[in-house]
Amino acid sequence: MNTWSGTWVAERLGVELAGDERLRGLLGLALRRNPKRAHLLVSNVLGKHVPQAPSVVYGHGVALGRRVRELLGEEAAGRAVVLGYAETATGLGHSVADGLGAAPCLHSTRRPVAGVATAGGFEESHSHATSHLLLPEDPALLAGDGPLVLVDDEFSTGNTVLNTVRALHARYPRERYVVVALVDMRSAADAGRLEEFAREIGARIDLVTTASGTVRLPDGVLERGQALVAQYEGAGGGGRTAAAPTGPQPRGDLTRVDLNWPAGLPDGGRHGFTPAHRARLDTALPAMAARIATALPEDAHRVLVLGFEELMYAPLRLAAELERTTGVEVRYSTTTRSPVLAVDDPGYAIRSRLVFPAHDDPADGPGERYAYNVAGAGFDAVVAVVDSVADTPALHAPDGLLARLAEHTPHVLLAVVPSYVPAAAQDVPERPATMLPEPLRGPAFSSYAPEEVGWLLQDLSDVTLEAPTEEREEAIQSGGAHYAESLPVEYQPSEQYQQLFHNALDASAARLAHAVGVVTEIVLTERSPRPVLVSLARAGTPIGILMRRWAQHRHGLDLPHYAVSIVRGRGIDANALRRLAAHHDPRDVVFVDGWTGKGAITRELAQAVEEFEKTEGITGFDPEIAVLADPGSCVRTYGTREDYLIPSACLNSTVSGLISRTVLRADLVGPDDYHGAKYYRELADADLSVAFLDAVSARFEEVTEAACAEAKDLLAADRTPTWEGWAAVERISEEYGIHDVNLVKPGVGETTRVLLRRVPWKVLARAGAGSDLDHVRLLAEQRGVPVEEVPDLPYTCVGLIHPRFTRGATGADGTAVSR
Repeated sequence: MNTWSGTWVAERLGVELAGDERLRGLLGLALRRNPKRAHLLVSNVLGKHVPQAPSVVYGHGVALGRRVRELLGEEAAGRAVVLGYAETATGLGHSVADGLGAAPCLHSTRRPVAGVATAGGFEESHSHATSHLLLPEDPALLAGDGPLVLVDDEFSTGNTVLNTVRALHARYPRERYVVVALVDMRSAADAGRLEEFAREIGARIDLVTTASGTVRLPDGVLERGQALVAQYEGAGGGGRTAAAPTGPQPRGDLTRVDLNWPAGLPDGGRHGFTPAHRARLDTALPAMAARIATALPEDAHRVLVLGFEELMYAPLRLAAELERTTGVEVRYSTTTRSPVLAVDDPGYAIRSRLVFPAHDDPADGPGERYAYNVAGAGFDAVVAVVDSVADTPALHAPDGLLARLAEHTPHVLLAVVPSYVPAAAQDVPERPATMLPEPLRGPAFSSYAPEEVGWLLQDLSDVTLEAPTEEREEAIQSGGAHYAESLPVEYQPSEQYQQLFHNALDASAARLAHAVGVVTEIVLTERSPRPVLVSLARAGTPIGILMRRWAQHRHGLDLPHYAVSIVRGRGIDANALRRLAAHHDPRDVVFVDGWTGKGAITRELAQAVEEFEKTEGITGFDPEIAVLADPGSCVRTYGTREDYLIPSACLNSTVSGLISRTVLRADLVGPDDYHGAKYYRELADADLSVAFLDAVSARFEEVTEAACAEAKDLLAADRTPTWEGWAAVERISEEYGIHDVNLVKPGVGETTRVLLRRVPWKVLARAGAGSDLDHVRLLAEQRGVPVEEVPDLPYTCVGLIHPRFTRGATGADGTAVSR
């Protein structure tokens, strides 16, 4: 009796499969290197991790498609569109579409294509690589009212499907969805969520699977699984080829096979694959398979056709045709991004692992890629099928995929399918992938957890950028330098000032939590059901994280969140916008900031987005900022319009993930670079960033009802900005003889910044302002700056930068003061 390929994991972690008797034939178990989920269900019939007969792989997909056609009926099936999930279910989605009959197929992708607009995007929360893009050549493909058939290899929690349907239904509502998977492994609670969601959106959602069951996970399985992975990889059990042959091995030869792929035929469903495309492929398959068969050595009896990540369908059909027309034993699988532990044990699903560098210049940067269960499997030849984008020097390098394969088989064949380029993208020059690197994340950059925020910045931590405050102010006001070309020396708060921060946080945490809830509910209702939060670094970043936490707390959403740089007078980081547009629908992007003062950044962002659209031809970004507090009445999306103390304004990097303000200087930031910032690792002992977030989010539960009620009231109210703050700033600028609105900083947050980072002249305080100004009064006293009470001030306070600064002019009379 054969050993079940899940035995090894089941015995060590107590993971159990319960359900249909077919489950163990369909699935094995392995351990993944992923902080979100320990186990991996390894399909024996998908053709991804486990080489399988192509007729078996294709047959399972076609059979599911036929069942969907029976469920829908001929008329509805004729109007259906199939959507497969990258990367594992791209081939399965195509196969289901083939079984349906006349259905076009689209699959999500993680490869952005310049010039092709996104029709949507969504996240796969448990995945190691989460961003999915939808890039149909014909946008009408998703806009019809026929059934949408969503195809994945497994249905484990339902989160990915819920995320997809929520995003698409908001934009392209329809009456019916069908979810297709090889296995349904949801819990009863997860099954109930899908039914509830269907009622919520007023649509029918059916489910078609080959088998169903559940995975029983004992307590602590994630931590124990991670420890087991670390143990085996540390001992070499998860090496590059866990089942590598022993002794010296001959390197295989390489033969390139010209498939004579039909001109203009898409290589797959990345941009849509229609029934007409399928008919062309069917006609061309026999000749293409014959070219491969002719190139195979005469003594080859066992051959693997190896696809490439999302390119699963074309290699599958080629393998199936080779199997049908030759006497060779053909197996089929594909390479993958997914990192999985390999253990050479018959009771473990991943017996061996080949590791090689990515070879298609991926937009998210270089990284490892894998081919599983190839080494030691006894293949006489391997036919690697890649698209032309992936036929790069990295593919042919000494450590590349072809070299790795040659270590384990005497013959390697390479067949290249032309990468399909939609007409809209043919005249767009490709940007180097190095322009759009992956976001920086903690703990390598910032003290925030990696899932809380991705920084679209470059790390300038090793560059000396700090200058004394007085030198900076003189250079800025004289026109000799822009404020973003250097950094102020980080303010180190006294013990008395730190205590004021903690007092303020204790007193205002619930008020802040309430405002976070209000603004997040407004965003989810009015802007996007699944927004992409983009904080304006750095003051917006803690607020963006709190909004993300609220969305998780209140709605179970796992929202993507980034931080980008915007610089007054220079605009927003255009490269960051390009990266966002490549990975998300710009219409889902919501820019987030902490507060408004006079609205300068609001205006700056609107102008920058307009210029970006003109120069890049990328539209959809909404320049309206969502803020926690809008005392200047500059935006429509806010949590409050009161001007009160937001404790994160009291400090600099030590409440912002230890990140500096952003830097834009020509000698450090090139035209293809993100703006820069520093990570002050040396201030870790003083860091309060996570403590601030935790203190506010701990109050979410108690304010939820009131925050949701206020959000509902605001959604029905007139929130048109009055810009009264701007008028007040202009008036103050003239009354005090400053004649420069840039030197007038209204609101508690902006006044605090003046005292921490600029050369202050005066502080104007509204008569009767209370504890919200305790920290302002202390800072002003420390810097020798007078606080002047003013009646009828529209803000709690206003900070005035010294208008005629020369070095040493740090007090109200222009003379130096001691510190």
